[in-house]
Amino acid sequence: MCIFCKIIQGEIPAYKVYEDEKNIAFLDIFPRAKGHTLVIPKKHYETFDSMSPEDSLAFTQALTKVTVLLKNKLKSDGYNLFSNNGTVAGQEVPHAHFHIFPRFANSKMKTSMPPVLEEIKANLAGIHKEIIA
Repeated sequence: MCIFCKIIQGEIPAYKVYEDEKNIAFLDIFPRAKGHTLVIPKKHYETFDSMSPEDSLAFTQALTKVTVLLKNKLKSDGYNLFSNNGTVAGQEVPHAHFHIFPRFANSKMKTSMPPVLEEIKANLAGIHKEIIA
């Protein structure tokens, strides 16, 4: 059983900030920001592309509710949503989850997008054809 499933089952304590029938949200024990929260489906899905449409919809609704909760309660100036899906993408816990990082004007937390890959940029038309074919 994965660590997140153990949290859902109550075998491992967590600082829960939200829970509904299908999802749960709790503070990350390795916080990168004040209020750094994980939102996870209660049903074990390894990645988001394996979620049922019904559970995916319920998850995005929960994600929105938790984002609003954190923004209102912590008075954040913004937020980042972040998710790794698959080991090659850096996923460490094999249970679908999103990180919410509340952002504050005085924060020293840095986030950045990967650099633009010019060879991929030059082939956008080819990539588009590959996707829609």
